[in-house]
Amino acid sequence: MKFVPYWQDSAPVFDGAAGGNVGGSYDYAVIGAGFTGLGAARLLAKQGHSVVVLEAETVGFGASGRNGGHLNNGMAHSYLHARETMGLDKARAIYKAFDDGIETIERIIAEEGIDCSFRRSGKLKLASKPAHYEGLARNFDALNRDVDPDTAMLSKSDLVSEVGSDAFHGGMLQRRSAMMHMGRFVTGLAQAAVRHGAVIHEKAPVISRERTGGSWQLVTPRGSVRAGKVLLATGAYTTSAFPFFRRRVIPVGSFLIATQPLTETQVAATVPGGRTYVNTMNIGNYFRLSPDNRLIWGGRARFSATSDQRSDAKAGEILRDSMVRIFPQLKGVGIDYCWGGLVDMTKDRFPRAGDADGLYFAMGYSGHGAQIATHMGEIMADLMSGRANRNPWDGLAWNAVPGHFGKPWFLPLVGAYYKALDRFQ
Repeated sequence: MKFVPYWQDSAPVFDGAAGGNVGGSYDYAVIGAGFTGLGAARLLAKQGHSVVVLEAETVGFGASGRNGGHLNNGMAHSYLHARETMGLDKARAIYKAFDDGIETIERIIAEEGIDCSFRRSGKLKLASKPAHYEGLARNFDALNRDVDPDTAMLSKSDLVSEVGSDAFHGGMLQRRSAMMHMGRFVTGLAQAAVRHGAVIHEKAPVISRERTGGSWQLVTPRGSVRAGKVLLATGAYTTSAFPFFRRRVIPVGSFLIATQPLTETQVAATVPGGRTYVNTMNIGNYFRLSPDNRLIWGGRARFSATSDQRSDAKAGEILRDSMVRIFPQLKGVGIDYCWGGLVDMTKDRFPRAGDADGLYFAMGYSGHGAQIATHMGEIMADLMSGRANRNPWDGLAWNAVPGHFGKPWFLPLVGAYYKALDRFQ
């Protein structure tokens, strides 16, 4: 078993990083070479601006290369709750932003010729309890009427052709959702940014910053750059050099396993619908097939802000057990990959983007960034260059999390709370 992300291990290595020392002056600097940062860098470079990207590790090292491979439309929250708390217009705009995010990815793939197995698969949210089905149905009635007619409720009997398990009581199908190979996409996006003129430095963490004379100086261990404007796109991997954001983003571990390739018979007996799947538990699971027919199974197996081989291995055992409980037919199937990563959670689980502390930023995707992060990169590029303000999170207050200064000591308590909810709700 490999303790590396399947997406990174099965994708071409990005070979377009600049060599030598970090230096020079640019119109824009982007910190972080994930979906958000690369989406912004590509568009800014296409617009004719000089752009440098500073990445602490390698392209796609963080959440962009460590996720479950889902591009799910709609919001993570109950649409009904969002409508009640934010009003109809704002709830619609936020819901539509996720749809737009998938369309942006599909457009870029076509424009740049990226081979990443993109497919409009549809997402099936599976009710783990009868009461959960009733809640899904109430949410469906509102969003189907207000904003997404491409949805449907499936009964328990309808699931026979979708998923090979008797553990679920029906579900809600969102047909606009998609999937792709995340590693191949992020490498292709980086290559496209470089083709359009962006400069990408890997192994160049920003360790300090200073604003003088209307521009920024960003210092790395390999040298420094000067830029007129800076976009921070580091999510859960934001360092102590940016304390304002560290107090507002909670890094939470998310863990995954990938089986050995399944036979066609095993696929037909397990996920014949070929969709992205997620269940309704608070500490739930999400899963899909990879392009080479592995079942990729993930979840919040442990409430921890640590992802290393020891932590990932513990989570992998928990994930294997949960997979076999749902799909006992996979009991003897080997696990080829086990990995983890950090998710950038906000207190209310809505992303944030704009400018603060003298920097532009987009982060806080709360486990639902793959489908919208590239789109937010383009939105931030337009905002920074003065072309347009299409920021769907504009106007949302973003207060610091009380008692949080970068290391989330409270995660075990949060985990215990959600476990209790799952047991009694």
